[in-house]
Amino acid sequence: MSRTYQTTIPTRSEMHNIIRAAYDHGVTFFDAAEAYGPHEVERILGEGIAPFRDKVRITSKFGWDIDLETGERRPGLNSKPDHIKLAVDGMLKRLKTDRIDLLYQHRVDPQVPIEDVAGAIKDLMTQGKVLHWGLSEPGLQTVRRAHAVQPLTAIQNEYSMLWRGPEKEVIPLCEELGIGFVCWSPLGVGFLTGAIDKNTRFAPGDIRAAETRFAPENLQSNLALVDLLKKWAKRKQATPGQISLAWLLSQKPWIVPIPGTTQMPHMIENTGAAAIRFTPAEIAELNSAVRGIEIRGKRLPDAVQVFSAVEAPPKK
Repeated sequence: MSRTYQTTIPTRSEMHNIIRAAYDHGVTFFDAAEAYGPHEVERILGEGIAPFRDKVRITSKFGWDIDLETGERRPGLNSKPDHIKLAVDGMLKRLKTDRIDLLYQHRVDPQVPIEDVAGAIKDLMTQGKVLHWGLSEPGLQTVRRAHAVQPLTAIQNEYSMLWRGPEKEVIPLCEELGIGFVCWSPLGVGFLTGAIDKNTRFAPGDIRAAETRFAPENLQSNLALVDLLKKWAKRKQATPGQISLAWLLSQKPWIVPIPGTTQMPHMIENTGAAAIRFTPAEIAELNSAVRGIEIRGKRLPDAVQVFSAVEAPPKK
């Protein structure tokens, strides 16, 4: 429910209703982070899932340098073990729970050995505060080192038809090590729903305005992907967004997309993707068509991209 699109934000009660309706539609996996808000999304999620907490799995993330008391976001990262443990205590209070089912390091801290981070997580697991852990947008060797100390349950990276970078190395590494893969921005920040075209003008503060894949010189070429989705949507009696989510679900049984939304109709539409099935011939045809479309432009602004695929420093 929180990314920098500058869309109309629903009221707190409307957010609770979306969360509870998602559960009624079969959603049992909810993703949050201390950085979302900061802190506010965790509070809203905790309130929203309270009636059925034990029937769902919730995730959150630590790693940005956020004041534990005020929620003020400071520049840079902080994955010092003592800070992680205090951050988790705050998460538990905001989420109104006694454990976090899956806790991620939001971004790798280049100042803290991943072995120290994994050790802190192991302590939290021993205490029952964290059940599983993962990494978001990590470097490949950091994944191996972390997994050797405390086995990882999931890696969370951006992945969609619009950004297929993880197919090269990250997803094969997950398959090798037996780690699940969670896709953030599975709808390509709205692009794969058909909501963005050559006439789109992003609001001030919308991060997509700084993503060169949506710049005029690249957008027209990239819209070929939306045209493909529209053809398949007609073929499968679905929407472009549903086709893009169903495509992700068909790639591997352990790949899980986590689309976010602030609108009830979009949530209901997204959950409908689970009912779409492709025959082996259909998915081979769709995969081939997707691979035949070259996406132009960068997925993130340089100032944001610099935090991805970072390797943690060696343990001394």
